Amino acid sequence: MSGETNLAILLSTMEPELLDEEYVFISVAGGQYGDAAQLSPKAMFLEQEGMTLVVSKSMADQFNYSYESVFKCITLSVHSSLDAVGLTAAFANKLASYDISANVIAGFYHDHIFVQTEKASQALAALKSLKSVQ
Repeated sequence: MSGETNLAILLSTMEPELLDEEYVFISVAGGQYGDAAQLSPKAMFLEQEGMTLVVSKSMADQFNYSYESVFKCITLSVHSSLDAVGLTAAFANKLASYDISANVIAGFYHDHIFVQTEKASQALAALKSLKSVQ
C-alpha cells in the first residue's frame, strides 16, 4: 500500500495523536548503530559529530545522559508518502505561527513531530485546525 501524496487529502484526513511519553534528544560521541541499545531509542541518526538518539526522558535520566529540552511526540495518523510535497511545510508553518518548534522525523508510514512539552496541547490544537482549512 503506497502512501498519499495529495496535500489536500493529507491535511483533511490526518489525525494528530499526542503520545503520553516525554522524549529528549541526546548525542553519543563516536556512536554507531546498535550502541546504547539499552536506551530503547525511538529514533537514531548518525551525524558527523555523533549519534543522535531520541529516547524517553526516563531512560536518559536512568542512564545519566544530559539533554537540553524535553519534548512530546505528535504522530500524524495518515499514511503519507515519503514523496509527498508540502505536508511538512504546512504543519511547520502552522506551528511556527504559535512559536512552537517542529522537530520532525518521517517514518515509512507517518510523520512524527517532537514539540516542547509545555506547548504540546497547543501544538495538537493547531495541527487539528489544519483539517478545517481544507
